[in-house]
Amino acid sequence: MKTQTNANPCTFHLFHYVILVVLLLGLLALTADIARPRQHVEAQMALAPASRPPIGVTSSSQNPEQIATLHWYNANLVTSFTAATHPYGVAFDGSSIWVCNNGNNSVTKLKASDGTVLSTTTVGTSPIAVAFDGANLWVANINSNNVTKIQGSNGHVLGTFTVGTQPAAVAFDGSNIWVANDGSANVTKLSTSGTVLGTFAVGTFPAGVAFDGTNMWVVNNGSNNVMKLSPTGTILGTFAVGTQPAGIAFDGTNMWVGNFGSNNVTKLSLSGAVLGTFAAGSGPTGVVYDGANIWVTDFNGNTVTKLKASSGALLNTFSIGSTPAGAAFDGANIWVANFGSTTVSKL
Repeated sequence: MKTQTNANPCTFHLFHYVILVVLLLGLLALTADIARPRQHVEAQMALAPASRPPIGVTSSSQNPEQIATLHWYNANLVTSFTAATHPYGVAFDGSSIWVCNNGNNSVTKLKASDGTVLSTTTVGTSPIAVAFDGANLWVANINSNNVTKIQGSNGHVLGTFTVGTQPAAVAFDGSNIWVANDGSANVTKLSTSGTVLGTFAVGTFPAGVAFDGTNMWVVNNGSNNVMKLSPTGTILGTFAVGTQPAGIAFDGTNMWVGNFGSNNVTKLSLSGAVLGTFAAGSGPTGVVYDGANIWVTDFNGNTVTKLKASSGALLNTFSIGSTPAGAAFDGANIWVANFGSTTVSKL
């Protein structure tokens, strides 16, 4: 069990109570052969980075808007689809939605237009985050310390690659894959063939990672900050945010960080200056950008908060399933994995 110093005692106990619960679920899975893995709470707060266009990001010189999002549309009414056990991470590949089923070690591919299940692929233990590289999906398996590469067209497994301890988040930078390893306080950089290109120390319990078009941003859940890394892994800056930061997204100009412990989001310039802090439900976890707005999943509030990206103004709050976690934008709608209610919501 991890310990964390210099933290508010009340926050500490709540945070690690959840860890204990998910650890017990994992023990039940091992002893009773049921699909209830140990779910690390910092990883519960992780979010796969913003989804990619159909052809993927092919270089870091593209327009930042192309990296941050796909298209510019408003969300529709909420529709829910049945998912497998404990859905968590979500990504869009240009035509389909991919959902990590944390509770049964699989990833489901859904048709974005109507939620039809297209395939289900077995991956590692407790998949938690997924990212698209333009052709394939990369899945972080938090309890088997590896990532699975899946062919996007047919769902076939192309490889499994060892990374750090408890990989909790994954992102694509246009050329390589970056994995935040919650348990070993580092990030792993992989080529798209699966070769490890580097391992770089970051803060405590890294739970999220995102690309800004040039550099990588890592959310350090246990250090209450984010780090900006160069493509070679050099730390370019460390910036304080709220308590227990979890998810992160890029809006084409600025970074948005969901702070699980302080129930708000921090907006940062690319130089690390705080541009604003905005209330965002209870337990902000997943963060995604739709071209105009920021959407934040409220893990403890069973809602999704919609904020105006230009000002942080609250635009709406939507009730969805239980304990919403990861989220993705498909160019027209927001998709949210409801960890506690075994559904995926389309807004």
